[in-house]
Formats: sequence, structure tokens, C-alpha cells
Amino acid sequence: MTLAVRDDVREAVEAGGPVVALESTLISHGLPHPDNIEVARESERLIRAEGAVAATVGVVAGTPKVGLDEAELELMATAGGIEKLSARDLPIAAAKGIHGATTVAATAHLAALAGIKLFATGGLGGVHRGARESWDVSADLAALARTPVAVVCSGVKSILDVPATLEYLETAGVPVVGFRTRRFPGFYLADSGQTVDWSVEDEEEAAWVVLALAELGRSGLVIANPLAEGDQLDPETHDRALRAGLDEMERRGVRGRGVTPFLLDRFAEETGGESLRVNKKIIEGNARLAARVAVSLARLA
Repeated sequence: MTLAVRDDVREAVEAGGPVVALESTLISHGLPHPDNIEVARESERLIRAEGAVAATVGVVAGTPKVGLDEAELELMATAGGIEKLSARDLPIAAAKGIHGATTVAATAHLAALAGIKLFATGGLGGVHRGARESWDVSADLAALARTPVAVVCSGVKSILDVPATLEYLETAGVPVVGFRTRRFPGFYLADSGQTVDWSVEDEEEAAWVVLALAELGRSGLVIANPLAEGDQLDPETHDRALRAGLDEMERRGVRGRGVTPFLLDRFAEETGGESLRVNKKIIEGNARLAARVAVSLARLA
């Protein structure tokens, strides 16, 4: 049950080199095959091209692993019955000896245990619409409040309650900075309509914030990286797909962990696959930016 860290990842961490963690839930639960394995490989390739080490995180036969190999990436992409694991599920998955894909919360937790300071994903989980009645709030937010890892993401998924999510992060003491923007991105959209208090102008300034967080902070950090407007989903198409997805979800009574995958599938259907193209661009862009911040961080440290 011991945490297994791939040799090159461990060596890079020990040497103070640049390392970027990646989640595996988007491989097993976020994207269809073969897009999932293609994005997983391309994200790792982009990180290596920027001079950093890529460490995709997952659980294989009960062993939490930081740095999956090619066969393990294939397993996450193609095997049936891969469990979706949050941080709370890790001890149970280890005891049962099962395969599991790690969410943002679980990935951040395991990355921090391995000494990794940067993590790239598509979008964070957050406060769900209607959370006043359902209490449905992603464990990603609580994990960031206690885990010293900087997460590069394109905000939170636009299917969520974005203002409530930002309020939660503020209350939990998690700093949020926009990358070259004071507008909080909305995942498929470059601008969610919400603002953030701080921005950083380049990768080096972001790295300085990560360094300062280690000295002065107690939580993680959100580096919000928006899509270029030309790459975003058409806003009218987005709103139409969101309304249709929410209506269908209500009719079917989808709740809890099924909400996000259900709505993402509905988006893909309603947009004729265009949301999938945008999703892939988001993931790859964030991997590239996280690698550049990691390289700057290693140089400064």
C-alpha cells in the first residue's frame, strides 16, 4: 500500500527539478476512447517539451502511483470498472487492491505526498447548482484548503455554481490568481462573468507566488488560465447546451457523483462534439503552462 513514485519523478523532486502532476479521472471518466489516451499522451509530451517531468497519478491494483507508465495509462483509458477516487477513497482502494482514477482532490493529495508543487487539470470541481438543498460541494475545494499544491486550471466547469465556488475558495483561504487576466475563466468559456482579486503576468511571477505560498500560506493555490476567446465554445451554443443538460438531469433525477459526467456527455451531444474539442485544448494548454511555471519555479528555488 506504500505510495509508489516513478524513479524519474522521485529523482527530479529530490534534485529540485520541475515536475508537473496530472490527474487520471479525465482519462477514465472525462473523455471517450480514444480521445482520452491521446490527450493523456499529448499532455505528458507537452510537459516534457517544456523541460519538465510529467507525473500522471492513479491507483493500480491498490497501489497509489505518482508517475504512471505507458501500460498503466492504457489501463486507465481502456479498462472497464475503473473507480473514480477522491482523497477520502484512497485508503479503501488500497485495502481492496482495486484500480482507480484520481480526481483533483486525490491527485493533489498524492502529489503533495511525493513533494510535487504543481498540478495541471482541465477544470476544478466546485459548488453544484442547487447546493443549498443538496449540499453537493466537490471535495476538490476542501482538498485545496489543506494541500500545498498549485493547480493550473481553466476555472471550474461552467455547469457548476461559479460565484458560490469562488466564495467557498475565499472562505477556505485558497488564493486564486488569473494568468494575465482578472476575469475568472468558465472552462468552456474564456470568461465566466466573475472577477478575481489578483493576476500574474507571466510564468515567473506565478512561480514567485508558489514560492511565497510555501513560506506564508497553508493551502493550495489556483492559477486560473483562460482559453483564448477564439478557442472557446460559442457562448450561445454553450448556454443552449447547458439549459438542455440541466433540464434533462432534473427529469432523470441525476445526483451526486453522476452530475458532472452526465452534463459533460450532454454537452458533447448538444454541441456535436465541439465541447470535446474545447475540453482537449483546455487540458493541453494547462499542462503546457504548468510545465513552464514548474521550470521557472525550479530556477528560482
